Amino acid sequence: MEYRHLGRTGLFVSPICLGTMNFGPLTPEPDAHHIMDRALDHGINFFDTANRYGGEKGPGTTETIIGNWFAQGGGRREKVVLATKVFGPMTPWPNDGFLSARHILDACDASLRRLQTDRIDLYQMHHVDRGAPWEEIWQAMETLVEQGKIVYAGSSNFGGWHIVQANEAAKARHFLGLVSEQSLYNLAARTIELEVLPACRAYGVGVIPWSPLAGGMLGGTATNGDTARRKNVQPRYERMRPQLERWEKLCADQGEEPAAVALAWLLHQPGVTAPIVGPRTLEQLEGASLRAVELKLDEDTLKTLDEIFPGPGGPAPEAYAW
Repeated sequence: MEYRHLGRTGLFVSPICLGTMNFGPLTPEPDAHHIMDRALDHGINFFDTANRYGGEKGPGTTETIIGNWFAQGGGRREKVVLATKVFGPMTPWPNDGFLSARHILDACDASLRRLQTDRIDLYQMHHVDRGAPWEEIWQAMETLVEQGKIVYAGSSNFGGWHIVQANEAAKARHFLGLVSEQSLYNLAARTIELEVLPACRAYGVGVIPWSPLAGGMLGGTATNGDTARRKNVQPRYERMRPQLERWEKLCADQGEEPAAVALAWLLHQPGVTAPIVGPRTLEQLEGASLRAVELKLDEDTLKTLDEIFPGPGGPAPEAYAW
């Protein structure tokens, strides 16, 4: 496993991030613990969660499962770069959500209790809060850093302007600011290439793509035996059938699983640190996720992928002959 710096920081993380959103709602706790153990066995040290994760079992469920795993010892916590998120309402009460300083401080303490740890390595704002000024947000984050409760701050689902605004406000306070951004990014969803990716590259913000397989659509829906996946993506698949058939043929011609190629493509994009994979089962963790780390795509393949799934901004600037 070749580790990467998280954005402009000196922190090393694996090029695959283990997403845990399924832990609890779809994956029983013993199975989740087994998946996390195997992730460490394979060198995956970057785990992502959120205080809201838990589905019908309620907010905080997933963090609790991870905390119980940490409590087993054996160096589990020490080996993991732990990322969680704050924003979504935890209860119906008005101050139990969003990004007021009060909620940020309270939510961090609650996450630490559930996770059974004394610090969060990457504390991410799950969404933009247009009702909270950056002075308030950064004051709360600075307090948490000073208390040793968090190490770095990150964002999720921010626009390019929000990343600029946040980091300029942090710079004025002599604070490190955002070091990472989680965004929807995959071959079939490339909108962040217009503004978010350029902003992240300019500020040294590492990009952590979520839904790298487009909800399973890029995992081989035509031939994959996972009927639940096919049912989930069927409407989108029908709309994009010509593209997806070309895509799956390209992968088949190269003798690679579509999921591995989709993840590898992301790892070839400048500024991307680690796509998030969210396995429900151990089998979904092993295989394509690990193969993607080793897979090198040549220029012809990358060009063909751009033809099948063109980016929203058209050809790259270097393609123009001015």
